[in-house]
Amino acid sequence: MTTAIHQRIAEELGVRERQVAAAVELLDGGSTVPFIARYRKEVTEALDDTQLRTLEERLRYLREMEERRTAILDSIREQGKLDDALAAQIMAADSKARLEDIYLPYKPKRRTKAQIAREAGLQPLADQLLDDPAHDPREVAAAFVDADKGVADAAAALEGARSILVERFAEDADLIGELRERMWTRGVLASKVREGKEEDGAKFSDYFEFSEPFERLPSHRVLAMLRGEKEEVLDLTLEPDPDADPTAIPPVRSDYEIRIAARFGVADRGRAGDKWLSDTVRWAWRTRILVHLGIDLRSRLRQNAEDEAVRVFAMNLRDLLLAAPAGTRATMGLDPGFRTGVKVAVVDATGKVVATDAIFPHVPQQRWDQSLATLAKLAAEHRVELIAIGNGTASRETDKLAGELIKKFAELKLTKVVVSEAGASVYSASAFASQELPGMDVSLRGAVSIARRLQDPLAELVKIDPKSIGVGQYQHDLSEVKLSRSLDAVVEDCVNGVGVDVNTASAPLLTRVSGIGATLADNIVAHRDQHGPFRTRKGLKDVARLGAKAFEQCAGFLRIPSGDDPLDSSSVHPESYPVVRRILASTGGELPTLIGNTAKLRSLRPQDFVDDAVGLPTVTDIIAELEKPGRDPRPEFKTATFADGVEKLGDLRPGMTLEGVVTNVAAFGAFVDIGVHQDGLVHVSALSHNFVKDPREVVKSGDVVRVKVLDIDIPRKRISLTLRLDDDLPTPNTPTQPRRGDNTTSRPRPARTNQPSGRPRQSTPPPPTGSLTDALRRAGYKE
Repeated sequence: MTTAIHQRIAEELGVRERQVAAAVELLDGGSTVPFIARYRKEVTEALDDTQLRTLEERLRYLREMEERRTAILDSIREQGKLDDALAAQIMAADSKARLEDIYLPYKPKRRTKAQIAREAGLQPLADQLLDDPAHDPREVAAAFVDADKGVADAAAALEGARSILVERFAEDADLIGELRERMWTRGVLASKVREGKEEDGAKFSDYFEFSEPFERLPSHRVLAMLRGEKEEVLDLTLEPDPDADPTAIPPVRSDYEIRIAARFGVADRGRAGDKWLSDTVRWAWRTRILVHLGIDLRSRLRQNAEDEAVRVFAMNLRDLLLAAPAGTRATMGLDPGFRTGVKVAVVDATGKVVATDAIFPHVPQQRWDQSLATLAKLAAEHRVELIAIGNGTASRETDKLAGELIKKFAELKLTKVVVSEAGASVYSASAFASQELPGMDVSLRGAVSIARRLQDPLAELVKIDPKSIGVGQYQHDLSEVKLSRSLDAVVEDCVNGVGVDVNTASAPLLTRVSGIGATLADNIVAHRDQHGPFRTRKGLKDVARLGAKAFEQCAGFLRIPSGDDPLDSSSVHPESYPVVRRILASTGGELPTLIGNTAKLRSLRPQDFVDDAVGLPTVTDIIAELEKPGRDPRPEFKTATFADGVEKLGDLRPGMTLEGVVTNVAAFGAFVDIGVHQDGLVHVSALSHNFVKDPREVVKSGDVVRVKVLDIDIPRKRISLTLRLDDDLPTPNTPTQPRRGDNTTSRPRPARTNQPSGRPRQSTPPPPTGSLTDALRRAGYKE
């Protein structure tokens, strides 16, 4: 069965089976995806991290399916009902859903009406009525009346026979599979507001009268509708055939009933039993099969929506973690506030806190000049280069304060940057923050986090639960296990892709390094504190409980700048140092003169250094690393400049062209901070002149972009933006309308869109109810 799993994954990934087998062996041996992707390319024939993550997920799913397959075989075997044909059918099942369909007739269940009927001896009656509809059902049933068995009359006998046939129809695995897929391609999800919930559930008003085909429903709409149902505002129904008329008299047989009838040879040929059998088919469809399929398809809708939401969250998190770092520069963090003041924290180039304070430049205290003086003194004393300003309450006013500071004290050569403070409060109150910043007021810890996340977003954000960073959609409605697994994988890939300075990294950052868990991370920090900075990678072997396997996994991702061996600051793994020595021997030079010598390194032939232990991919990577040792894969640090005089919604005018920072990317567009306290929305249709399927094809979180203001709705605090700077502005008779169900405002467009009939456009979208809450609220939505 292992071979079958490997073969299936290989087909899905479009790779060779031996590549999958090699990767599985490494994973089972305790190797991590980053390690395999970076240092075992010869073994897997260069499977990349994306392929390996997919392989890992599919391996987990297929192994779970094999466990379920074995359990089902054992269960049926114990019942004495397993024959060769059934076993072959179970072994051929290619999904968990198919397995459950096959198992359904044999699944232990409570005593059903069909079981009771069989116990009463009505199985032959059911078989006879189905096999030979020429006989009158009541006449045939009369022979099965037996008061002692609970069959009082012919009607009771027919009811029992019908229960047996309904169960047979509803437990036919091939039929159920066919109907499920047909309903998926043809059905729609419909919602209606519950009576009396119109006012309390106003945030779901877009779904008060709504329907859309299953296959076309985007994830955020599914999750929003499910949330509305959970909050008892909406009633959801799954309609298998939206074109059918349920009120037709006489009732018209649905296509699903026709298929059930055809499966069991039921047809209206004028025979005495035909009508009874047709009614049985209808009863089976409406009372059993439709209910069962509804549960299955609701589960599939949620599953698909969750998968897409997790994907969006993961991609946004990756962009945020890999945002450009400002680097080792003294930074002042400002956590804005009005009544409670602006919290100030200064960190040196290494992130160490050197000063804290609180200033009160805004209402009600309005100590503007005093605040400027305090900031200038701190900046001069600690040689501050950057000012990081949190983007929460009073952010724009504090940004104005920083701007005046820069102008008034030009000799300080300061640069200000507004950064996301999402999750800073979570960090401030965390146990690690108490350990890292003991004795410091919780409010000041937020300013420290804001400063550090400008220096190195990755190093700081790993201290926060990814779900608290606020770059997903509806994460509170998602599977905790699925979301955590996906986000943990993203963090692991990002941390190992960048590399970690072992002498400055925090324990949470070290925990994300390949092969290092929480205990080892704490041991590394403790060893560093007790014995001083590591001078070589070999020194890691002296850390308590860091054995050979952990060293193999982590050594290549841990950097030691200015250590005893220049290679220890690179991504070259210690196991490959002999290859570097052979390269040096061939060039006749020393390592310091070879590192960074592009001309010399590019003149080398990688194949000349291949041996039985090291293949061509590794040698190629080594030479590339020697050319730019320790290179950071993250982009160059850039900042957005907010327009002077544009500080609040009232300052905006349609047609303005502004610079901003992308704060979040969702399935329906991108949110952009333009410095007015509410993020504007660039709908997916306004991202490019070309069709855009995924907004991340055009922008990602952290990008600095230029946008044009299309429309401002001050009462509802909504801003509609476009990246297409040549777009015309809305005219009074074509107001900017939201796309129904997108929780957004969109570009102006004709009132009629390509929607299924019977679905009226809603003029007011529902506010957010999930993981996009923070970004959407800044865009003007209130729950």
